[in-house]
Amino acid sequence: MTNMIFEKIKKINEYGKEFWSARDLMEPLGYMEWRKFEGAIGRAKESCGNSGQKIEDHFVGADKMIKIALGTAKEAVRKLQDYHLSRYACYLIAQNGDPRKPEIALAQTYFAIQTRRQEVQDLLMEDSKRVLLRDEIKESNKNLFKTAKKAGVRDYATFQDFGYMGLYGGLRQKEIHVKKKLKPAQKILDHMGSVELAANLFRATQVDAKIKKENIIGENKANKTHYDVGKKVRKTIKEIGGTMPEKLPSVEHVKESRKRLKNQSGVCLSETGEGTYEED
Repeated sequence: MTNMIFEKIKKINEYGKEFWSARDLMEPLGYMEWRKFEGAIGRAKESCGNSGQKIEDHFVGADKMIKIALGTAKEAVRKLQDYHLSRYACYLIAQNGDPRKPEIALAQTYFAIQTRRQEVQDLLMEDSKRVLLRDEIKESNKNLFKTAKKAGVRDYATFQDFGYMGLYGGLRQKEIHVKKKLKPAQKILDHMGSVELAANLFRATQVDAKIKKENIIGENKANKTHYDVGKKVRKTIKEIGGTMPEKLPSVEHVKESRKRLKNQSGVCLSETGEGTYEED
């Protein structure tokens, strides 16, 4: 048996995501009985939970329908318990399988390599999004600074605070800094993941557009507008079942993402500078 068997039995769902049927995977892993294979699946699910991953994200319960012959050209359909498994789930099953089986050793190698490749690919994708969004929000904050100044804002740090308070459930930027456990010299935006950056970019672009469109004049009105926009973005996040931004973890500095992307492409990516427009 070669590694190709695992690629041959791989399936793609309607969302373009790959998965493996546990029933299809059982025999290539050297198991002839579902009862014994279920033991390996159970241990893998436990390992998944212990690693901090959501079990249901990787082990999706499903039924497999098979045709059985009843004789005289008659057929019936029988329902069998099954799981739709992610690549990570397959890796964990291989790790928790019978080590005496040569098929298990082959699967361990295959899924370990493929899982690592996927992790690297996912990391680079997140890096790309972080770098893009970080650069965009830098430009958006510059534009917002100019718009706020024309509207009569003199204390830009307080103006920014109102936007943060709306989006972060009343937290000011210094309080967000503390909650994220960042050091005094670290900037909040530089340590946001792509999801949190996207929420802040939306806040910044929308308040900029609203102040211009409604010709809002006066520092107090501008501050209130920023707060209201931030609050509406927060409400939207809640309605779609997203994680509140203050609960998202801080991540490594975005310059690390730039370094990885530079190493991959050989293209020099400019560092995000800190200026008067970003009091975060």
